[in-house]
Amino acid sequence: MPLTERMKTRKFRQKVVIFTFLCIPVILLIIFTYLPFADMVRYSLYKWNGTSPNMKFIGLDNYKQIFTKKEYFTVFKTSLYYLAGSVIQIGIALFFATVLNYKLKAKNFFKGAIFFPYLINGVAIGFIFMYFFKSMGTLDTILVTLGFPQEKLPLWLGDPKIINISLAAVSVWRYMGQNMIMFSGAIQSVNSDLYEAAAIDGANKWKQFLYIIFPSIKMIISLNMILAVKGAISVFEIPKIMTNSANGSGTFVTKTLDTAFEIKKVGLASAMGLVLLAIIMIVTVIQKKYFEGSRDKGGIV
Repeated sequence: MPLTERMKTRKFRQKVVIFTFLCIPVILLIIFTYLPFADMVRYSLYKWNGTSPNMKFIGLDNYKQIFTKKEYFTVFKTSLYYLAGSVIQIGIALFFATVLNYKLKAKNFFKGAIFFPYLINGVAIGFIFMYFFKSMGTLDTILVTLGFPQEKLPLWLGDPKIINISLAAVSVWRYMGQNMIMFSGAIQSVNSDLYEAAAIDGANKWKQFLYIIFPSIKMIISLNMILAVKGAISVFEIPKIMTNSANGSGTFVTKTLDTAFEIKKVGLASAMGLVLLAIIMIVTVIQKKYFEGSRDKGGIV
């Protein structure tokens, strides 16, 4: 068929429309994602302050500095607090999603109330909890009202021993609603006949959760675990806004930004960003392999 006649066909016009709509997001993706990523890879091989036209090529020296100076990798221990908080958060979210799946009065109100913190801007949450944790702030006022002596109350954002616990608690409060909604949607997809059959056989709520709900939503749980690990490694907003990474609350991301914009070592910061990307990809692949292996063997994830 000649090209002019082929252009008049409906199938050809459909392909043109599809191609046109695909071009726009692909072009935007290339401009705002892949080109900056390529620049970051290039910058990581140079010693550069971000403004000077002179860029000194140093090869892999930036990467060597990251892996040889403990000041860059010790900040990863802060991620352990957020990782522990993520496990607690997923457990609480799963509990609320299961409870609110049953017939309860005003359960939609409670779902909305629990989910609401996820809708609040991270900067606003940081400022809210700065006042919540400050000396004689909201938390201290409540504790003093309950009878705790004021002089024995700790500095929630000043004591290096507990500061990361306080910040991780903020993360739990913020993201628990998101996990709960995901779990709730997965639980609602479970066939209700299974609950009725289990109830007839004498299964209580715990056994229904253990043998019906949990196996049915274990893939959603595994997905949330992957997101939790990646989130714990790349925490930024909460420690940066609430403490400015002081008192041992800095993370690898905040250290990267300080390296780029305060110390003016853009090349080193670019290398740190690529190292973080590599770590997240490795963790994701390991988790994916583990969860797929557990599923294939019939194990519980």
